[in-house]
Amino acid sequence: MNIRPVTTPSDLKEFINLPYSIYRNDRMWVPPLKMELKSQFNRIKNPTLDHTVYQLFLLEDGNSLIGRIAAFYDTLANDHWQEQVGLFGYYESPNDPIASKMLLDAAAGWLTEKGMTSMRGPWSFVSQEWGLVYEGFEPPPVIMAPYNPPFYNDQLVAFGLSKIKDLLCYYISGKEGYQIPERILKLTDNVAKRYGVTVRRVNMKNYKEDVQHVIDISNHSLVNNWGYAPVTQAEADALARDLKQVIRPEGVLFAEDSKGRVIGFIIALPDVNVIFKKLNGNLLPFGWLKLLTGISKLRSYRLFALAVLPEYQGKGIDSLMYRALHKSLFSKDLWLEINYVLEDNDVMNNAIIKLDAKLLRRYRIYEKQL
Repeated sequence: MNIRPVTTPSDLKEFINLPYSIYRNDRMWVPPLKMELKSQFNRIKNPTLDHTVYQLFLLEDGNSLIGRIAAFYDTLANDHWQEQVGLFGYYESPNDPIASKMLLDAAAGWLTEKGMTSMRGPWSFVSQEWGLVYEGFEPPPVIMAPYNPPFYNDQLVAFGLSKIKDLLCYYISGKEGYQIPERILKLTDNVAKRYGVTVRRVNMKNYKEDVQHVIDISNHSLVNNWGYAPVTQAEADALARDLKQVIRPEGVLFAEDSKGRVIGFIIALPDVNVIFKKLNGNLLPFGWLKLLTGISKLRSYRLFALAVLPEYQGKGIDSLMYRALHKSLFSKDLWLEINYVLEDNDVMNNAIIKLDAKLLRRYRIYEKQL
């Protein structure tokens, strides 16, 4: 076996295509769109790379490619964290301890050369696409969520990586008869009355303005969350551009106070993975049509983001927005995956449990000192 760095466009194509052969017989895997994967490594289309230094590696056995890994660090994130954290991701390996060690050694060695003091991951160039699935390998992953075989966790532990954080996912199901608990209905009635809060849908005619609300609230309310790094305007614009193609207005809501000031938001994305699973990574020749016509029929969603300004936290505004979202999206076959919540975010986890959501999966992020 041999490790080699990705240095050419042909190498990058092999790096991107590898999972399609690894997972071709895995019924849980959802093939991502190849054009979207390519854009993650394009500095013009992915402004995260403006402050990211990275190296990709391929593992080959004879004439066959059998593994890959990315090693990188984010200068903006490290400035915010006040640490020299090296990251790794895009990890794929056969169930072979030697192959796994070669891949992880390559990433660790490169990060050490760059002056990093720790190695953390799996991480990616995509917002909130972190960790390995540790528990809950079924059903298939939702939009912008990772997937992996169970033995990847064992490989990382064998290399000396250990858990640094778990990310929890919950779900509600209309087919299982989910209803918002009566106590939450009473609570949110009181919250709306006490603080004069109303909830509205995203205004697609003023989309850029509402996107700015998301940026401002996120950078104020999430600043102390583990793993958070400030979002640049270019990154926010790129994410807004990409999500505009899939969002539905009824899934993007804003809370406003009595003066019309936006104080919080909640975003549920249609789970286009339901459609992607049938496209094998390609939009041509008919994938575009399936995507455009299929999104409006989806009843599965990922609750992607929720944030409330600090001065309104702990007042039930999050529950009020959740109630409004449920009402906006409700159908008898509604599926909503709340993905993800930090395991030690007791306030959020307790609120979700009080909403009678059920635990579905657990992602795990690992770290090792270098």
